[in-house]
Amino acid sequence: MTTKTNMTIIVALMLMMPLSLTAQSGAYFGPHLGIQKSQDAEDANYLGGATLRLKLAPVLAIEGDIGYRQAKFGSNALTVRDWPITATGLLYPLPIIYGGVGAGWYNTTFDYSDAYNDIGIDDETSQEFGWHLVAGLEIPASPTVRIFGDVRYVFLDYEFKELPDAVLEGAESDFYSINLGLLFQF
Repeated sequence: MTTKTNMTIIVALMLMMPLSLTAQSGAYFGPHLGIQKSQDAEDANYLGGATLRLKLAPVLAIEGDIGYRQAKFGSNALTVRDWPITATGLLYPLPIIYGGVGAGWYNTTFDYSDAYNDIGIDDETSQEFGWHLVAGLEIPASPTVRIFGDVRYVFLDYEFKELPDAVLEGAESDFYSINLGLLFQF
């Protein structure tokens, strides 16, 4: 390595040291908002929820999350509403950067348009399992408040019904979300 590269690494580590001092263990709770888009959904939609993050060590955390999201498929023939409850393991390679993997239980309502309800296709609610990958930033705003932002990719496998005049065959329900939130230490 060159001297310039070594100096850059040393300066970067020195700049990160104050952040590592605030990367303390503890319990944090707060709201999050985001935008999400299923692969074959018509539009992106907002989502919201609450997050509980337990920092077990400066490099390790677990997270529980509950939220609400919806997506429309097949020219508004179907609205899918989810109330996911997820658990995620997080690793912090640097004090402000994290990545992780998790799983979730998705209480899902398939809400068909009135035109389909009128021909005997009823709305239904089911429970689905999904898993996700996450990468994000967690920045201390004060000794007891954190601001986080992350990108999540969720793998779901919904079984869509065949509907007359609606193209749902082969529709993908996997989605990504971009989230922002606050975490308050308690």
